[in-house]
Amino acid sequence: MAQVLLLATLDTKADEAGFLVDRLQELGIQARIIDISLQTGGAVLAGPDKRAAMDAAAKAVLTDVSDAATQDAEVVVAIGGGTGGEIALSVLRALPITFPKVLVTTLPFDPRVAVADNSIVLVPTLADISGLNAMLRDVLENTALMVAGLCQKSRKGELTDIRPSVGITALGATDGAVKALVKALRATDRESTVFHSNGYGGAAFARFASQGAFDAIIDLTPHELTRLHIAGAHVDMPDRFTAGSDLPRIVLPGALNFIGLGEKTTLSHQHVTRQHYEHSGFFTHVKVSEEEMHMLATTLAATVNALSGPCAVIVPMGGFSHHDRPGGAIEDAALREICRDTLRASLQESVPLITVEDHISAPSVTETITHTLSQLIAQKDAVHV
Repeated sequence: MAQVLLLATLDTKADEAGFLVDRLQELGIQARIIDISLQTGGAVLAGPDKRAAMDAAAKAVLTDVSDAATQDAEVVVAIGGGTGGEIALSVLRALPITFPKVLVTTLPFDPRVAVADNSIVLVPTLADISGLNAMLRDVLENTALMVAGLCQKSRKGELTDIRPSVGITALGATDGAVKALVKALRATDRESTVFHSNGYGGAAFARFASQGAFDAIIDLTPHELTRLHIAGAHVDMPDRFTAGSDLPRIVLPGALNFIGLGEKTTLSHQHVTRQHYEHSGFFTHVKVSEEEMHMLATTLAATVNALSGPCAVIVPMGGFSHHDRPGGAIEDAALREICRDTLRASLQESVPLITVEDHISAPSVTETITHTLSQLIAQKDAVHV
């Protein structure tokens, strides 16, 4: 019989947890409940005391949950509102990246932060988890069926087919370049793993890099520098540009020419008066200033200089993103020159700076990337011989 762990604050969610256990048992799945209640004896806590109690509740069950995830448990499920959901998240995030994890929650938090670097299925309850009702029973029944499907997976969080992979960063604004690059790498029997450099995907990219998932990195879209140092939503990612430091790495200034902000109506006067365009109904891309580009290129150079493996920087002087080209909404050749000149002045002499006169999505740039990557891999291999 399949085994499932169910995390719940039993002092407030016992009925809901019991209902889910019953539905799982009807599907032939045995569930073991682990209580993640605060254990405060009914006292009402706030501020640092509550935060400490939440941390203690998570820490108290973490070893048990982690051991079960590597032994008999097929899936870990949690039910939680605000406090319980946050406790459950800290436990779920500590499990292996792709191990099956499900959180049934009222979503009292930004889900992008919660799942930025870990695979967690979020099931919104819509109604509060405060007593069983028709809506919540339906949500829990759906959860049971979902968990039953996950229990059929035999690998328990292991990657399906572990092959050497090239980690690549991307955005919609550099999608043309990335698609061409993935195709070119596939032609040489190299698999790619692409991450959305939107302030959240970079956290997953860094976590995979730090855990040895790549044999090379092409940071084609270091756009997250603009979010970390200028503006835009993002999650903490202190090792975004240093994880996998010893790997062969190529860096391009893809999408470094704009700031990714929200809906146009939410932009400040400072930003809306700059050149910009609406990427979608939710996102507006605002061109960086010359001072900002200088700062970004200086920062990018510093991250490259700190790497320990063979690396190179490629600057496509025909444009850094899909609207940075003749006729584009934020086209600016002067910004590209500032980026190139700043990188040239800031990079260590041991780091090659390669300029290509074409746009980042041009075939010549793809060819330069793949050729340079082969050289860097050969350079690393030679060191280890």
